[in-house]
Amino acid sequence: MDNKEKDLIISSTVDFVQKKLSGDSSGHDWWHIYRVWKTSIALAKHYEVADGLIVQLASLLHDIADWKLHSGDCSVGPRIAAGWLSKFPLDDSRIKHICQIIENLSFKGNGVTSEMETLEGMIVQDADRLDAIGAIGIARTFAYGGYKGRSMYTPGVEPKYHTTAEEYLNSEGTTINHFHEKLLLLKDLMNTEYAKNIAEARHKFMEQFLTRFQEEWEGKDRAHSSVG
Repeated sequence: MDNKEKDLIISSTVDFVQKKLSGDSSGHDWWHIYRVWKTSIALAKHYEVADGLIVQLASLLHDIADWKLHSGDCSVGPRIAAGWLSKFPLDDSRIKHICQIIENLSFKGNGVTSEMETLEGMIVQDADRLDAIGAIGIARTFAYGGYKGRSMYTPGVEPKYHTTAEEYLNSEGTTINHFHEKLLLLKDLMNTEYAKNIAEARHKFMEQFLTRFQEEWEGKDRAHSSVG
């Protein structure tokens, strides 16, 4: 397959995903896909042996049907992706590889293993996890909490570290607790060294945010204010 054919598949997939996810308000919209796509490309540049076409297509299609938004059904996304990719001159092994990445990509609870077996999968998984932390991650977490009708914060309600995907899916915890149940765990789950370096700074920013949030919630920040 020459570069012109690859570019056509990628551009067609961009259009397909953009139309499919237009209007999403859960934080799994086209712009999330766009950021993961671009980060995946950047990560892949550090690993010459990575199949760039698989990385790009898997990143573009990774949330075509997020399992959390489909009652925990992890088969919907891979099925839609396979149907779309079958329209192009891609060999079955590549399509299967992409679908395996999509199926195993997501975080499903602290006690649930979601390790990737291939470099391409690790790259896309890292890119997706990077978009879940830092400033963007904070914004997406509150967007998803609002989408699910969750309380922003309830004092006394402790985080739960889910041991099964079902527990994680059915969690009704607060948005602030979600930081402890997922976001603050992601730094140590990165696969590639490049992603680990990026994750460090984003993780620290989230910790600073949570400290500031708690100070403002309790009114402690007033002690730092001055009246002119």
